[in-house]
Amino acid sequence: MTHILFAGGGTAGHIEPALAVARQWKSIHPQDRIDFLGTSTGLETRLIPEAGFNLLLITKVRIARSLSPSLILAPLTLIKSIAQCLTHLRGVDLLVGFGGYVSGPAYIAAALRRVPIVIHEANAKPGMANRLGALFTKNTAVAYPVTTGSLAHSLIVGLPLKENIALAFSRAEQNWGGARVAAKSALGFDAQKPLIFVFGGSQGSAAINSVITESKGELAVRGIQILHGAGGSAEIMSSDENYQVHPYISDMATAYLAADLIISRSGAVTCAEVGTLGKFALFIPLPVGNGEQRLNAAELVSSARAEICDQREFTSSWLIGNIERLLAKSAQCQASGSAKDIQAAAKIASLMEFVLAGGK
Repeated sequence: MTHILFAGGGTAGHIEPALAVARQWKSIHPQDRIDFLGTSTGLETRLIPEAGFNLLLITKVRIARSLSPSLILAPLTLIKSIAQCLTHLRGVDLLVGFGGYVSGPAYIAAALRRVPIVIHEANAKPGMANRLGALFTKNTAVAYPVTTGSLAHSLIVGLPLKENIALAFSRAEQNWGGARVAAKSALGFDAQKPLIFVFGGSQGSAAINSVITESKGELAVRGIQILHGAGGSAEIMSSDENYQVHPYISDMATAYLAADLIISRSGAVTCAEVGTLGKFALFIPLPVGNGEQRLNAAELVSSARAEICDQREFTSSWLIGNIERLLAKSAQCQASGSAKDIQAAAKIASLMEFVLAGGK
């Protein structure tokens, strides 16, 4: 029995691709043992157990961007986290990392224990943890081409998709137009009216929510329907025949298929899912971070399936003034999605098999 440890916690952008690969591996090697590394504060505390996998906890290492007590204590926290990873890596045959706070100490510990490492980078601009990890292994894969740095020669595999996204693509392939009409009706909307699907990522977005709240009345007057995933901490307004609001959207695949226009952040997972099932998107990149969200959206923008609007420009007046133009652009797009990421999980599983077989 092979024992594999997955590292990738914090946000859904790190966790969902890891889960997709873990499920792919289990479908091929059901006898193998899979564990996940995580912290007590990330989404992994809910998502990993719900998926049926065991979660092993380590201390979260967060590097502050400015001088603060947490920055001064970071070396001690890192040492503690590495020691915990060394313990969890006993008897492990392979570490598979997906970036984020969990992966950095895991990569260092795996190098110390001489445990083989496989890395997948989901963002167009690689994060610090994966850039570090790539110094210890050549077995790296990326969702987007990387031209510089330690991940420049990685295998380009795409981004591993959730099961329901891949399944929805397979079903819609037979009749994309029919699938989109059926999805809109299944959600309780008028199939003859345009539908906007709005969400702010796994954490929600107060900035996006505010714009939608201010705009929804005028959009309804224009005959435009809205499906709004506001996030768990948002104040939920009442729904009506043209406006549905939910803390979370449980069936994202149907929502993507139903939408004439998607308005969201441009995290790596969102961009991959929009590319697979969506028709046209308006992306509002997160204004903090290292700029990866704008780069994640670039491929869809270049293929005329998306547009970018900076958060400071995204207001209710901007949305109302541009909505007809955005819907017209959506109407010009083909009904079909893209198969680019459908085989990503299988490709990473093949890389894992290569490494376990002794490949260098």
